[in-house]
Amino acid sequence: MTNAETINKLNEALEKLINAYEILQNSYDELENDNDKLNTENNELKAKVNNVESEKRDLEDNVNILQDNTEKDSSNINSMLSKIEGLLSKKSDPSPIKKDAEDDSKKEDEHSKSDVRESIEEIIVNTEEKPSSENDSSENKIDLNRMASLLNGFNN
Repeated sequence: MTNAETINKLNEALEKLINAYEILQNSYDELENDNDKLNTENNELKAKVNNVESEKRDLEDNVNILQDNTEKDSSNINSMLSKIEGLLSKKSDPSPIKKDAEDDSKKEDEHSKSDVRESIEEIIVNTEEKPSSENDSSENKIDLNRMASLLNGFNN
């Protein structure tokens, strides 16, 4: 082989080597771009996970608050009902009224007691059917006013 042939073969080999290097460099650049995209997507997903976890904690806090409020409301209702039952079960002081008037009064009291108990049971059923919310406090006030008026009517 002559020097010219050797130089030609070396040039061809060098060109092939340069082309292969360019292909490898392009592949490396594409892989870096893909890696950067994946890192960006990974960071976005981590941010979304953090947001979801934060929302989950907030919702759990809200659930705990609602459960506490429900328990307090239930306790308050039971306490009020116990007081109302206590008031209803108290017997009125004997007074010097005629026996007929006493009988009429007792019948009227029993009738009023049954009406009040029915109203209380209706309130309990309505309270148990309704979900606890901020509007319940105003509805409970209406129910309490209704119970108070029933009791006032009973005492009169």
